[in-house]
Amino acid sequence: MPSRSVPIDVVRVLGSALPGLQAIAAESNRSFPRHMHDVFGIGVMDRGGQRSASGRGAVEAVRGDVITVNPGEVHDGVALRGEARAWRMLHLAPTLLADCAPGFELTQPVLNDPALRQAFDRLFAAVRKGDDALALEQGVLQLLHGAPGALPAKRPLRAVSMSMERARARIADDCLHAPTLAELAHEAGLSRYQLLRGFAAAFGLPPHAWLQQCRVSRARQSIAQGRALADAAADAGFADQSHMTRAFVRFLGFTPGAYAAARCG
Repeated sequence: MPSRSVPIDVVRVLGSALPGLQAIAAESNRSFPRHMHDVFGIGVMDRGGQRSASGRGAVEAVRGDVITVNPGEVHDGVALRGEARAWRMLHLAPTLLADCAPGFELTQPVLNDPALRQAFDRLFAAVRKGDDALALEQGVLQLLHGAPGALPAKRPLRAVSMSMERARARIADDCLHAPTLAELAHEAGLSRYQLLRGFAAAFGLPPHAWLQQCRVSRARQSIAQGRALADAAADAGFADQSHMTRAFVRFLGFTPGAYAAARCG
């Protein structure tokens, strides 16, 4: 087994014939900071394990466990004992589920469910083989509906104050010219410290980290639309392409180039 001091970071991103479905295979011993995605994630730990924050508190996942995350759910990931873990993920755009499961939400961040794991393995293999969109769409529905506990009921939404919602909307509406903390606080009628504390409590990230997540999400959308990487970086408000690349690697574990290649493959 490699030494814990040796960095391990191997990520492969796989596109698919079904818009909104993407597969990722990864092996890493590094820690991922708190971040979020704009897609559903469901995966399997193939080796090792990790500890992470989730929308339901701290959890641990080990080999064979199914792991899940919802769009906008803040989470992180730390390798157990600092040793490399390997996992596979499927990212599912919310549009894939909109007509069949209104209000769908994954309520268990870690499951030990052999049937769900087998359904995941079948769909992941189908993506890897290059199956057509119809076969993949069928696999998505079987994955989410075919195993016990795979389609839990929606939990009640947490109440968020209007001032915090306005602050978040202001950030999301203009990634290029983000407001200052003082401007956000003034609009909310709060001190800067009150705004900072309230925002982090409501959304799991402080305002600047939320801005970075918005920029990553917007850049992914631009790349998916075929924009050049430098243009995608500018569209999303990054200083330059290298700034965007650092954000992708830090929060997602893969580069914009790998994402673009998967979308075009």
